[in-house]
Amino acid sequence: MTQPKTALLLIDVQASFPARDYWVESLAQAWRPKQRAVLNAAQTNDIPVVRILHEAPGSQGAFDPDGGLIRPLDDFNDEVAVTFHKRAHNAFSDTSLESWLRERGIERLAISGIRTEQCCETTARVASDLGFSVDFISDATLTFPMTRHGITWSADDIKARTELVLEDRFARIISTQDMINEWQNPRE
Repeated sequence: MTQPKTALLLIDVQASFPARDYWVESLAQAWRPKQRAVLNAAQTNDIPVVRILHEAPGSQGAFDPDGGLIRPLDDFNDEVAVTFHKRAHNAFSDTSLESWLRERGIERLAISGIRTEQCCETTARVASDLGFSVDFISDATLTFPMTRHGITWSADDIKARTELVLEDRFARIISTQDMINEWQNPRE
């Protein structure tokens, strides 16, 4: 049995995020090597990379195209198969991503990028509902602490919650290294 054709989604790895007040550089420094490794492995193994960029026209913030930050994050300006610009939290609702994938016979999606519990998670859920197999490369996603009603959840807490709600229902949770190993040694 041959492996389903895979694409790597590089979700919202864009210059908008460091301009936000919740950006934590130490968390980004821990994430960057994982994101870089999975991106390099996809390129080496002829897995198409799909760049997704988030925009919010008219917001006058970091995601407003007029601000000049709707571009790849420094060090992630690699050539990709295609780029889609979205305004929704998931990468499907307002783009032609699904058509692009289906035209190429892609059945499996590897999800990476920024923010774990927002655009990465919602994209994984919608992809699963659309019938794609989903690999959620959790350590190649980045998020930041969040506070609500005086309670702060760490980035690790948020990632653990995201893995809990996705695993075995919407996605397979996989590490960067395990994903790379699978791409380098596909099962027949």
